[in-house]
Amino acid sequence: MSTDIPRLADADFAADRRQLDVRSAVSDYWARVRAGELGAIPAILALAFLVVLFTGLRPETFLSKGNVANLFTQALPVTILAMGLVFVLLLGEIDLSAGVASGVCGAVMAKLIVDSGQPWYVAVIAAIAVGVVIGTAIGWLVSVIRIPSFVVTLALFLGLQGITLKLIGKGGTVPVRDDVIVALANKNMPIWLGWTLAVVVSLGYAGSQLWRWDRQRRRGLHGKPVQLVAARVLVVAVILLFGTFVLSLDRAPSPLVTLAGIPWGVPLVAVLLIIATFVLDRTAYGRHLYAVGGNAEAARRAGINVTRIRMSVFMIASGLAAVSGIVAASRLNSVATDSGAGNTLLYAVGAAVIGGTSLFGGRGRARDAILGGLVIAIIDNGLGLLGVDAYANFLITGGVLLLAAGIDALSRRRRSATGR
Repeated sequence: MSTDIPRLADADFAADRRQLDVRSAVSDYWARVRAGELGAIPAILALAFLVVLFTGLRPETFLSKGNVANLFTQALPVTILAMGLVFVLLLGEIDLSAGVASGVCGAVMAKLIVDSGQPWYVAVIAAIAVGVVIGTAIGWLVSVIRIPSFVVTLALFLGLQGITLKLIGKGGTVPVRDDVIVALANKNMPIWLGWTLAVVVSLGYAGSQLWRWDRQRRRGLHGKPVQLVAARVLVVAVILLFGTFVLSLDRAPSPLVTLAGIPWGVPLVAVLLIIATFVLDRTAYGRHLYAVGGNAEAARRAGINVTRIRMSVFMIASGLAAVSGIVAASRLNSVATDSGAGNTLLYAVGAAVIGGTSLFGGRGRARDAILGGLVIAIIDNGLGLLGVDAYANFLITGGVLLLAAGIDALSRRRRSATGR
């Protein structure tokens, strides 16, 4: 007679308490990739491919110190705009007015500085406030009146261009000469300050990751092996410190002038990335946002205020569009009637999707905007160095976006087939 005690089935949350070794963690990750959870892998591979390609085609210029700094500056407005659109795309919505909203907000800032003599901080606050008001109007029409976001934002895409035209005047431009605003995209941090921030951020990231791992271990929760946590911390630290080293080198074409340091816009994007990542990954609001994006009806039945979530994402997107418009005005030293129009929105949506944010909602990270923005900037910069005609730039960028959307669709189909 057997005395073996029957083994009870694991509880639903038993997997959360399993401890993984490195091999098991890698196996689990590979299983998720095979199931369609690609995350940022396509964007990282695209970045690596493009860097190798343009380095081979233009070895003397593409990875030069001056061009590397120019790449970061070139990516700033699109990256910030894409970061706001990530929140909208997480719900499976779209905001076609984000680009022209950035132009309106830039025009408000410029007019307040030039015509009203307001200090830069008053003009910036007013511009961001205008962006939030635009986002509130969009969110109300979409979530309360229930007009599709495509229709609402298409109407505002047309209407907001009229507001910019009214503010600036037909064929006109408003120069931006304020030293603080101009410094965002055209000046560099002192080298010592750049190194200090790089070290502080590296240590802060290491501390947060190790603290999180220790807290999970103490509570007996599922977590990555400490070796993988340490490897991630090391990779991030190496990227930050190496980037700081490259940008701290003198890149002036003349020995009579010194041009070195991290552009001021880079830490601005870093701060926005940290805030957006914290909101999405560490707050109840972020969990509710992913829940609504995954299944709005299930989220509503779980007690989540879906209307408020929908309104908030458009407010965030338009608020960040205002910041993007300010940085774009800094980079060009002016605001024109077509600021934020043209391909601005398409590049921003493309950046978010290329970075890994799903067009179907429910999947995406703030970092996707950074990765996708760099891909867009590298394509534009590299083709410019090669002297390729503008039409080829549009064709290649559109092809990359179509490829990213195709990968997203295939990954979603794969996840559905595997039940993930």
